[in-house]
Amino acid sequence: MMRNEAVVTTAVAPSSPALTAVDRCDRCGAQAYLRVELQSGGELLFCAHHAREHGDKLREIAANVVDETHRLGDTPARLAETEH
Repeated sequence: MMRNEAVVTTAVAPSSPALTAVDRCDRCGAQAYLRVELQSGGELLFCAHHAREHGDKLREIAANVVDETHRLGDTPARLAETEH
């Protein structure tokens, strides 16, 4: 007699995509550098200024936070410096 064995499969949810210049702050419309995935579902996007202003409260209600504010420190090389 054969037993039916249950097969359990698991999938890993894809990670949140990187924020781009198209992503805008829900508060002021500036470029978003913080994505807050809410425990209740949905997401909020914030610029660095509003992320700092509301950061503590946001982390209380967040299921996941994608913080790309470190990108603000990345500055492109000046064109004049690269033409020597």
